[in-house]
Amino acid sequence: MADTMSDNSLKDFYIPNYILVPGSEVKDVSHVPACPVIVFINSKSGGQLGGDLLVTYRAVLNENQVFDLGEKAPDKVLHQLYVTLGTLKFSGDILATEIEKRLRIIVAGGDGTASWLLGVVCDLKLPQPPPIATVPLGTGNNLPFSFGWGKKNPGTDRQSVEFFLNQVKIAKEMKIDSWHIIMRMRAPKEGSCDPIAPLELPHSLHAFHRVSQTDTLNKEGYHTFRGGFWNYFSIGMDAQVSYAFHSERKLHPEKFKNQLVNQSTYLKLGCTQGWFCASLFHPSSRNIAHLTKVRIMKRQGQWEDLKIPRSIRSIVCLNLPSFSGGLNPWGTPHRKKSHDRDLTPPYVDDGLIEIVGFRDAWHGLVLLSPNGHGTRLAQANRIRFEFHKGAADHTFMRIDGEPWKQPLPVDDDAVVVEISHLGQVSMLATPNCRSKSVHDPSSPVGHLDEEEDSAEESMEDWEERRKFGAADTFKFPDEFDIAHLS
Repeated sequence: MADTMSDNSLKDFYIPNYILVPGSEVKDVSHVPACPVIVFINSKSGGQLGGDLLVTYRAVLNENQVFDLGEKAPDKVLHQLYVTLGTLKFSGDILATEIEKRLRIIVAGGDGTASWLLGVVCDLKLPQPPPIATVPLGTGNNLPFSFGWGKKNPGTDRQSVEFFLNQVKIAKEMKIDSWHIIMRMRAPKEGSCDPIAPLELPHSLHAFHRVSQTDTLNKEGYHTFRGGFWNYFSIGMDAQVSYAFHSERKLHPEKFKNQLVNQSTYLKLGCTQGWFCASLFHPSSRNIAHLTKVRIMKRQGQWEDLKIPRSIRSIVCLNLPSFSGGLNPWGTPHRKKSHDRDLTPPYVDDGLIEIVGFRDAWHGLVLLSPNGHGTRLAQANRIRFEFHKGAADHTFMRIDGEPWKQPLPVDDDAVVVEISHLGQVSMLATPNCRSKSVHDPSSPVGHLDEEEDSAEESMEDWEERRKFGAADTFKFPDEFDIAHLS
């Protein structure tokens, strides 16, 4: 579409070329868009739907404001855009000032794709970070569902796209917590270590090798991986089933072009992996309590041991009220029951993460009932898993839909995974939003006072933890096939 829009109903979303393309001639523009958007689409998501959606958005908007994530990395796109906006603002361009103030981002893809965009926006430390709306194009679609955008694949025709754009225009901004994750393991004596073969880490975990006297997060002789997530981190059987699904999809991508077929395949793998039949397929030695010691830190800033029931085979550390395609494992604690007395509803901006356990998939089915929930273990500002030599040589982990097979210690050393609250990012939410804010007066529990984290932490450590690293952590290698991303 040219700079001059023929359809007045879409002018509120349109950004002219001189702002999008460096070196373009500056033009006088009389209309200031109410909701300028930048659109990122994973064209490999949703089978053919991603590609179809890309074509429609480029026909409806300026094609230079719609990007295929398989061709252009979002960190480079946004960095260039904000450099141009800053230059134009300095020269007195009013439109550039208004676009920076009103800009919104649309990302179409699965949970992995949406998490990638959130990480990039968080990393770039933009002067006015734009809020993000998510188009569901994956299998689980937990992020879109949490904020009212649905979980079914969208229509790709012009009418559907225009409807979605108008929903973005009226959507409200909502802050959500972001979480830092650090994983440390001893470097192997032989072989490559980045990543440790055959370890295939999600894109949001990146290896850091720098070791200095002031950086206590890195240790000599160890490999440290850092990253972030917004929805969940899980360990155990649910991650194992997810890993089997992703492995099968990599081997036979032609079989995974339909959302219903994908969900059916996922259920079948849950059966074959032993998620329903623990006694036959899953020895008790693989239960979470046998694999790892778990410690948590609440707002007071002191670590304490978390007791895990011996039957628990999967733990989910959950930030949003949507898991496995829209289920809410935490539910709503009953304040009059002694077990739930110190627990709150799952607010997405309270600096706490919900820790839930599951025995098996049958236990998970209780989530389908109106008040069903998993085993509520704790809410915490930090959580640490310490894996020692013993029960197994590996386990399975998952971050926001991306699973991996994690080797466990073979000697007297430990693998440590620590999750801590980092900050917040802005999402866009529709009136059907399922997420709750602790600052929302309509929430069943009032405002929680902000408390300082009293844990001792050097400024150097904080600087390291603060940097997810858009240029590194969320950057795909050149040979990466985006089709592997959910």
